[in-house]
Amino acid sequence: MFSPEGPTLRELAVQALSSVERGYDLLAPKFEHTPYRTPDRVLDAVASALAPMGPFGAGLDLCCGTGAGVDVLARVCRERVTGVDFSAGMLEVARGRVVPEGPAVSWVRADARALPFGPEFDLVVSFGAFGHFLPRELPGLFTQVRSVLRPGGCFAFPVVAPPRPGSRGYWTLLGFDAVMRARNALWRPPFVMYYRTFRLGDVGRELARAGFRTDLQALPGFGRRPDGSPRVRMVVARRLP
Repeated sequence: MFSPEGPTLRELAVQALSSVERGYDLLAPKFEHTPYRTPDRVLDAVASALAPMGPFGAGLDLCCGTGAGVDVLARVCRERVTGVDFSAGMLEVARGRVVPEGPAVSWVRADARALPFGPEFDLVVSFGAFGHFLPRELPGLFTQVRSVLRPGGCFAFPVVAPPRPGSRGYWTLLGFDAVMRARNALWRPPFVMYYRTFRLGDVGRELARAGFRTDLQALPGFGRRPDGSPRVRMVVARRLP
């Protein structure tokens, strides 16, 4: 799973027994060499799908980590781009990124559940962060996103179709979540990272309650499953007046 430049087993164990914030502070220097980093293929597909909807003015990468999503925003936003994350270590790495020429880029340390912005963004994106939020936190999270979007602004993020029940991927994710639940029942502070709690149907309902109109757009480069459904979709949620 990891390149030689990635974290050792001992480093991963220390991270897993820390809080989410502290764990990512520790992982940050080697995060780009782990499978947790969103693949360029996904980032490029989202940027290509967003391009016809823009150009946008100001963009926000929610839970930006080391800043890969900011590269997407820099391709579709004209005014400015901001990355926000609560891990100081991840932001330190992000600040060292070479961002393509374009809008001004800034980095802000803050919790996504209490964003320090007004309605000043036209586009919010997020990549791979939602497993760090419990289902009961989604209403507050989506309300925060709506609060920082200008009227008609867009909240977009990719969603991978869940693995088929009984498949190897299904049992892998089920096992991972079971281990995390056992860890959090026995050890404090908790480390919230679950792969099976962010369900598309629930997400759509919570976005609607938070004041969004939501559409799903297939990302065609990833193909379709045997039942004909897309393997990867992009959720496009527009802020209603």
